[in-house]
Amino acid sequence: MVAKITQGFWAKTARIILRNRILIILLIIAFTVFLGFQWKNMKFSSSEANLLPDHHPVNVKYQSFLKLFGEEGNVIAIAAKDSTLYTPEKFNRWNKLSKQLDAFPEVDFVLSTDNLKELVKSEDGQKFLLQNFIKSKPRTKAEIDSLKQHLFENMPFYENLLYNKETGTIRTLVYLDKDIVNTSVRKDFILKDFLHLTDRFEEETKMNLHISGMPYIRTMNSKNIIDEINKFILAALGVTSLIFFFFFRSFRATFISMCVVIIGVMWAFGILGLLQYEITVLTALIPPLIIVIGIPNCIFLINKYQQEVKKHGNKALSLQRVISKIGNATLMTNITTASGFATFIITDSQLLKEFGIVASINIIGIFILSLLIIPIVYSFLPMPKDKHLKHLNTKWIDTFVSWMENIVRNKRISVYIVSVLLLTISIIGIYQIKISGSPIEDMPKKAEFFKDIRFFEKEYNGIMPVEIVIDSKRKNGVLKPATLKRMDKLGEVIDEIPELSKPISIVNLVKYSKQAFYNGIPKYYQLPTTQENNFIMDVVRNSKGEGNLLKSFVDSTGQTAHITTFMRDVDTERMQDIESELQENLDKIFPKERYNTFLTGKALLFLKGTKYLVNNLVLSLALAIALIALFMAYLFRSFRMIVISLIPNLLPLIITAGVMGFVGVPIKPSTILVFSIAFGISVDDTIHFLAKYRQELVVNKWAIKKSVYAALRETGVSMFYTSIVLFFGFSVFIISNFGGTVALGALVSATLLFAMLANLILLPSLLLSLERSIANKQVLKKPQIDILPKDEVKIKKKNQINNQN
Repeated sequence: MVAKITQGFWAKTARIILRNRILIILLIIAFTVFLGFQWKNMKFSSSEANLLPDHHPVNVKYQSFLKLFGEEGNVIAIAAKDSTLYTPEKFNRWNKLSKQLDAFPEVDFVLSTDNLKELVKSEDGQKFLLQNFIKSKPRTKAEIDSLKQHLFENMPFYENLLYNKETGTIRTLVYLDKDIVNTSVRKDFILKDFLHLTDRFEEETKMNLHISGMPYIRTMNSKNIIDEINKFILAALGVTSLIFFFFFRSFRATFISMCVVIIGVMWAFGILGLLQYEITVLTALIPPLIIVIGIPNCIFLINKYQQEVKKHGNKALSLQRVISKIGNATLMTNITTASGFATFIITDSQLLKEFGIVASINIIGIFILSLLIIPIVYSFLPMPKDKHLKHLNTKWIDTFVSWMENIVRNKRISVYIVSVLLLTISIIGIYQIKISGSPIEDMPKKAEFFKDIRFFEKEYNGIMPVEIVIDSKRKNGVLKPATLKRMDKLGEVIDEIPELSKPISIVNLVKYSKQAFYNGIPKYYQLPTTQENNFIMDVVRNSKGEGNLLKSFVDSTGQTAHITTFMRDVDTERMQDIESELQENLDKIFPKERYNTFLTGKALLFLKGTKYLVNNLVLSLALAIALIALFMAYLFRSFRMIVISLIPNLLPLIITAGVMGFVGVPIKPSTILVFSIAFGISVDDTIHFLAKYRQELVVNKWAIKKSVYAALRETGVSMFYTSIVLFFGFSVFIISNFGGTVALGALVSATLLFAMLANLILLPSLLLSLERSIANKQVLKKPQIDILPKDEVKIKKKNQINNQN
């Protein structure tokens, strides 16, 4: 009953489309224009992707830290490692650069040699004052050498903050206004004003500056994402159009298909604007994905149209059959593909949720566009000529299909042995896979800003902040000698971890205060004794205005302090070891009955986010498999057929995971997407093959072998066409500068290639080997929906009768 309703629906749909061609084209144009107006609402991500949901405990801790101490990632560092800097002309030009930057309203303040302050004791000894490090503009190299020596030898407070004593590297720290750090104002300031000044400095001094810091890295990374969108779209259009033309040898068919996917891309941007989602490293992939996924729809529809024209030469009947016959099958395959993306919606990650929503909507959108535009456009065009139909008889494709048929017919045992071997080896490889929680691993390695990240790691031991929050549970508790000593002890632990930079906290300020109290003698850069503490801390508290440095390290009540250190880019296992070591010492040094403590910061936030995401995406993949299994059950109403259909689609995923383990590609937000995407797409081939197989069973009166080989010959060509388009289409992501996008493209391409071979070789082999169990009318019951309509079955039967006569 459902099958009859379905056939009637598609026949009616075909009539509606072909009778209302002009109206439909006008509606498509109007909707495209409407979505075009939504482009103005598109915005590029100004903040880092937070992979954790708001209610996650790790996120809650991080937000409480921000509430107490403000945005941590608001510093841009400019470093110079050049001996010529310490000459009057260049040194004064360096100081001028900091003055120029400090003049911008987007900048909160600048810490540099130009405005560096030295902590000194007032004449009455009752408070500390900040006096200028540079009292007058230096005129000679001797003056500059004296300043350098004084900074490097007598001001340990600034070591590893402003200078590296061993290498002579010096830097300027630009603190942005915290209110603009996560807005587009930051991006505009950095790309226009900031880079203009630093470029001019390099041009005038012939020195090379190194720039880093989270605001700068995020801005340059976002710029790379924006630049790559156009590159991906052009590459995807170029590759798919070339392959399409190679198969069809028709400029007309190629042009029509390109128009369809270009409109699909316009819709994708429009929907992003309509929903007001930010363009991130993931949503930037959607336009080229629409091109890659949309072209197979065009192949199926145009191929079917040309087959019908060749069969009977009636254009109107051919177009009607294209919609009624291919429309249902294409809808089913697009739904399975959209389901693979839609499973991301169930994750708590906003980043993935938005990606899943936009991708799944646009996959259905490109299906509707191809189903409407291709038949309508062809209805206005003359009949295809013989040269346009030559590809239907391409010999090398027949050779490929014959090769597969020979393997299925004569080498099934070899197929199973190879499959089991690949499965076994892949499982071994899966155990080699590591999880990556590095926030910079996917960044473009050749980009200048990435090279600068490595420079700062070498010179200052990292750029990713790790924060340790210590709540003393009482007002002014962090200023007590016992707490300061505990913080100093933890600082020593941090110092011994090579991947972490020297810690910065209230302890540094108190040590500097004691040094200032003893007239700046460097050996007194240490914590005060119990006797000294009360007096020195009173002096610190009295040092208001410029001298009130406490606010940088302690909250307004003096109850809570934080220790800041920076972590190098390390592998996830080492990062977890560091976290465990810090947490263990934190619990040991600060008793829980007296202190509340926790670890936070961007580095740990990203690590926890990645692990959380991996768990969520494993669930989403399981859901995708379950959804598609239910879908197959609805189509074929056979549990055994579900199992058999899943095997050739799960095996490629396992093989790809094994390859990742052996090659050393870690599990991370970008690569975990591979499995849901590839599974949703590869199952399309299974649906096409099994639908054709069941049809052949009816035609051939349940002659299993004959039906399998007939289905293989008829579906093999179109499956090969679409798989090659998808393979090369996803391969365009390999040109990306982002490691994650490269891995995504290569892995999805490889998985789809494995899936094509599995569906064309392993699936038919299983059907033949298990024919007694599955290929009978009791197991293969009448499906709820006839994917391929009955008239094809009738035509086949009629042709067979004629051939017998």
